[in-house]
Amino acid sequence: MALAAMDGASGSRPWTRTVARGVCEVDSAHTDRMEAARRALPGEDILREVSGTFRLLSHPARLRILLLLQTRELCVCDLSALLGLPMPETVRHLRRLRSAGAVTYRTEGKIAYYRLACPSWPRLVAKAIAEGEERGAHPGLRRAAGRRP
Repeated sequence: MALAAMDGASGSRPWTRTVARGVCEVDSAHTDRMEAARRALPGEDILREVSGTFRLLSHPARLRILLLLQTRELCVCDLSALLGLPMPETVRHLRRLRSAGAVTYRTEGKIAYYRLACPSWPRLVAKAIAEGEERGAHPGLRRAAGRRP
């Protein structure tokens, strides 16, 4: 039995609840499954921290910076040239990474050298890249990355 409902996003367009569209046709709660799922969730504070990490890693330039710094420290000029970005934009990305504790820097005269503050950042990026390559043919991954199939 298909039920007509209002679209939650617009509040005015009717839509049909059908299993064929990936929507439950009836309202029922499986309390045992729901409780087991709820117990498996990490705490809200952990989820907020992880969410912030994903936001930090959501720009390709910041991912490249973390990968470039995994083997050696580099100055801002070098990073800017390697990224092909203007220096102010590179500095903006470095500032975000620095405020998150991902990178740190030292100065030598008039040069600022950046390095990783924690070696786990490039490992996290490398794991995400490996997952992306493994699922690269999946159209949802391209849409999530903002590319059309």
